[in-house]
Amino acid sequence: MTSDKTIELIEKWTWILIYAGLFAIIVGIASMSASPSTAWTLVAVGAVLAVAGVVLIWVRSKLDARR
Repeated sequence: MTSDKTIELIEKWTWILIYAGLFAIIVGIASMSASPSTAWTLVAVGAVLAVAGVVLIWVRSKLDARR
C-alpha cells in the first residue's frame, strides 16, 4: 500500500526533473558556440534528468494500479 505522501513526492519530483532537464538542454544548446564541451555536458545531464522524470511518470502509473 502506497501512502498519499509518497505519491505526492513522486509527482513533485517528476516535474522538477523534467523541467530541470529541459532547461539544462536548452542552456546547453544555447551555449554551444561558447564552450562546446560544457554545452554537451549540459545537454547530456539534461537528457538524463528528463528521462528520469519520464521514468517517474511510469512508476507513478504502476503505483496507481496497486491501490
